Amino acid sequence: MKLFIAALSLALASSGAWSQDKKEPTAAQKKQQERMKACNDKAADKKGDERKQFVSACLKGGDAAASPAQKAQQARMSACNKQATEKKLKGDERKKFMSSCLKS
Repeated sequence: MKLFIAALSLALASSGAWSQDKKEPTAAQKKQQERMKACNDKAADKKGDERKQFVSACLKGGDAAASPAQKAQQARMSACNKQATEKKLKGDERKKFMSSCLKS
């Protein structure tokens, strides 16, 4: 009888410890889950390899998920950067040039 009570006590004590092992996701994990859900929703009309590529690019923040305004800004940034490099600008001069170039 003592052995039965000891075994029952041990079983009850250990079952409580197992239920506490479940951890809540971190803020970064929650953010990634939200990003995955958003990308998955955007890819609803795509199938197969096209869907895989779109979701992959979306999760990385790639061009497939970029809006036309973002693409235009990236193109402008690239052109201004190329001009600054050709002019061999550095430091504050480069910053001023990039700022004025991106505003125009």
